Order: sequence, then C-alpha cells, then structure tokens
Amino acid sequence: MLGKTANGLFWMYRYLERAENISRLVETGQRIALTRLGSSDEEWESVLQTAGVAAGFHAAHDSLAKDTAIDWMLRAKENPSSVLTSIMAARQNARLVRTALTHEVWEATNATYMTACTALARKVSERDLPQTLRTVRQQTALVRGATHGTMLRNDIYDFARIGTFLERADNTARILDVKYYVLLPSVMAVGSSIDNVQWETILRSVSARGGFRMEYGDSIDPRDIAQFLILDKRMPRSLAFCIGKLRDNLGYLASNYGTRPQSWALVDHIERGYLSFDIDAVLDYGLHEYIQKVLSLLSELGAQIEIDYRFYE
Repeated sequence: MLGKTANGLFWMYRYLERAENISRLVETGQRIALTRLGSSDEEWESVLQTAGVAAGFHAAHDSLAKDTAIDWMLRAKENPSSVLTSIMAARQNARLVRTALTHEVWEATNATYMTACTALARKVSERDLPQTLRTVRQQTALVRGATHGTMLRNDIYDFARIGTFLERADNTARILDVKYYVLLPSVMAVGSSIDNVQWETILRSVSARGGFRMEYGDSIDPRDIAQFLILDKRMPRSLAFCIGKLRDNLGYLASNYGTRPQSWALVDHIERGYLSFDIDAVLDYGLHEYIQKVLSLLSELGAQIEIDYRFYE
C-alpha cells in the first residue's frame, strides 16, 4: 500500500499524537510556572519554542502572556499545531482513509473530534485547564486502544505506528530540551529544590514519574532522568523505545514490499549512532546539542518516509 492511503494514515496518527503531546507541554509549562519565584511569562516563551509554534504566536500577538500562550496552543485555528487543529486534521485524514480503518477506530476518532470541539469551543479557564488536558489525553488514548484492539497487523497498522512513534520521539526530545532552554531561573538553581521539582515535572509530562520511581526510587537525579527518557527501552516514551518501534515497523514494510528503502537505513543509523551508548557519552556530547541533532535526524526521517512510500502520488 503506497501513496495517498499511506499518507493519510501516517498523518492521522501523527496529528493524534501531536494533540496529546501539546496538551502535555501545556501541562509542563503550567507546573513549572508554579515552581518559579514571582510572576514571569518566560517559561511560556520556552514552551512555545519547544512546541515549534513561537513564530506563529508572535506574528499573531503583540505581547506574550500566559493565557494567550495557552489559548494559542490549545485552540487557535491559525496555529496548525494547536490541539484543536491537530484533532480536526486527524479526523479529516481519517475520513480520507475511512475504508482502511475499523469501525471502532473511526468511531473513537470521531468521538475525540466532537469532544474536543465541545471542550475547546471557548477559552479554557485556569480552573478548567487540568480537566481539559486530561480529557484530550483520554480521548486520544481511546483511539490508540481501538487501534491496538481491532486493527489487522498489516501495512495499514505499520503506517499508523510509524506516524505515532515519529511524533512521540520528536515530542520527548523537545520536552527534554525545554529544561535547558530558559526554564531554569539561573545556574545557581542547579541541584536546588526548584531544579528537582522541574525535573520531576519533566517526568510527569511524559507519564514517566511512576515508572521512574519503580526503577530509581524517590531520589531525583537529572542524570538518571536523562538516562530513563533517552536510553531506557522499556519506557514507552523514551527515544530508544520510539526509535526501536520505528525500526521494527519500517522493517515490516521493507519485508512486505521486498525492498529496503533509505528510510529504513536512516532509522538504523539513528539507533546505532545515537542510542547505542551510555548516558555519560550523551552528556559529554552536550544534552542540548544531542537533542537538536536527534530532532534534525527525525525530521529527515519523516521526509524520507514520504519519499520512499510516494505519499503524494
């Protein structure tokens, strides 16, 4: 299966994952803002940068404020990566590939769309924000559950998974990088209670706090957190886990079609070249520099998949 159907599935699941991930970034910004002393909108600039939507925001707004940043990320139709826009795009792609989906997946996607339209029909108040973010995550999880429970494990499923894990890997890298952008008040805060609370917030933002505590206990060590979110193949939002799944599903496609395209070679290069050594090597490389390199390679991988499987033919 090549061409427009593959394209529709790939982007449907990318957009669903993006909607969930943007909601997680908003929650990250909200939690980290609570750890800062005094009132500052600086953390929202970093969150906008991390989400890749800062340029659009500043083009549409003269000044930065918390409520306008959150509204831009949640429901602005002018923002192609807002939660509402992403869910609308996911549903539109689902309509285009309706015959490739099971009834359960389509119903879950449609329900997610209708719920999002209701929840984001107007500006979300600070009081309602936590519940709205939970609702977004729960609805996208329903689609994911329907996909796992009802879809045939064929090339349709492979493209759905590739879209999901490419977007998820990109998001985990960005959330890790937000810690090093401008969130830390000053270098003096490194190792302080504020620093530790922010690292714990990073774990919460990718639903990794429980798993991390099972593995490392109650201590908050930035090195252990970086190890967990980058290299631990058991953690379903780690870079290593996501890249491993991308390699698996691209491998299944290569076997199905009897060819090993450039995208498979590229994901193999990412896995072997950047996820096969220990965390000390990552930190020696420079965490920010490492993440930026991985983000660049993920972008290259997405573009190569579109070429290899003729998405626009």
